[in-house]
Amino acid sequence: MAKIKKLDTRLANQIAAGEVVDRPASVLKELIENSLDAGANQIDVEVEAGGTKRVLVRDNGSGIAQDDMALALDSHSTSKIYDLDDLEAVSTLGFRGEALASISSVSRLTLTANTTEQADQGWKAMSVGR
Repeated sequence: MAKIKKLDTRLANQIAAGEVVDRPASVLKELIENSLDAGANQIDVEVEAGGTKRVLVRDNGSGIAQDDMALALDSHSTSKIYDLDDLEAVSTLGFRGEALASISSVSRLTLTANTTEQADQGWKAMSVGR
């Protein structure tokens, strides 16, 4: 009989990511949904090699504040819900805080953002798989 053991963090993250992003089209879907949830009315998409080499999504949504960038790639980090009651009134495409975390765990991800209030500035968060 095989012994039960806890998976290491990197392996657990990659397995969980497979539930959200199982192919390049899933990555694109999640990023476009984030854009729409941010109120974007213009979304530009660039894809190389069917999304296996590069997926770029640029939008004019409300953005991510600089002090939120540190959490943006962490699992269960979201701006959509804050408590259990919020689950009853979810009106966005995404809300679980898993899309960016999942994408970052299985790819090289560069998240570049600003806000409409600070449109002349920008900041980055980067991840190279976890």
